Amino acid sequence: MHNKQQLAEFLRVDHAGERAAQTIYKGQLAVLKNQPAAAEIQHMMEQEQVHLDTFDTLLNEYQVRPSLLDPVWGFAGFSLGMVSAALGPKAAMACTIAVEEVIGGHYQKQVDALEHTDVDPELVNTLAQFRDEELEHKDIAVASEGEKAPAYQLLKFVIQTGCKAAIKVAEKI
Repeated sequence: MHNKQQLAEFLRVDHAGERAAQTIYKGQLAVLKNQPAAAEIQHMMEQEQVHLDTFDTLLNEYQVRPSLLDPVWGFAGFSLGMVSAALGPKAAMACTIAVEEVIGGHYQKQVDALEHTDVDPELVNTLAQFRDEELEHKDIAVASEGEKAPAYQLLKFVIQTGCKAAIKVAEKI
């Protein structure tokens, strides 16, 4: 069942997540700007910017404050992007696989929670579209051999654990 507080948490965490995602790609590009993976990373970063801009608008429209930790999400995202890229293009793509798998599932839970409520169907459609785009990013990263990164399972576990913790924090703070 939808309520105003739940919707506010959804919008706040999604805005924070898109801030982090966009800065992850910025961090990766800072390291991999002259590598073949740069074009794919640039494309994904541009999509994340559209998502972030959309949530900026939605926060205003629904009068929801952003996460108080917004600067932290930007710094953490950029740092994760740089570190993953410093481990090589496959590790950067492993980071994308890990993040987008969590975020795709996160958006799906929101769509499921909101689709049979009085929430504007356009908002639900936007969340579904963003879910699909995040899962496309995951597919791009798989095709770019992200699963062949050194210590892939460990990287994936650490990154996904961090994502899940950040989601819980950003909903509330």
